Amino acid sequence: MRKILIGTVAASVFLLAGVAQADADLAKNNGCLNCHNVDTKLVGPSLKDIAGKYAEQADASAYLTDKILKGSNGVWGPIPMPPNANVSPENAKALADFILTLK
Repeated sequence: MRKILIGTVAASVFLLAGVAQADADLAKNNGCLNCHNVDTKLVGPSLKDIAGKYAEQADASAYLTDKILKGSNGVWGPIPMPPNANVSPENAKALADFILTLK
């Protein structure tokens, strides 16, 4: 029984790591990491700073999904974030949810 439990826990850890990597790849493949870094500010704020700012906001995922799709201006300073017309709504939501895990 113990071996089964250990195997299940190990498989869960690898599955979660795979999901996190898939989301990181989604961010990279959609150009997010051209302007954002996970830990430090580049052109835009770090993804961790974004997560921290919106972590307690009830509609954070929907709000960030909208910002990813439509862009924003003046939220983090004078440099606007352009709309991401090539990102599907499903991928924008996945990116928003991924960002919110980084707090």
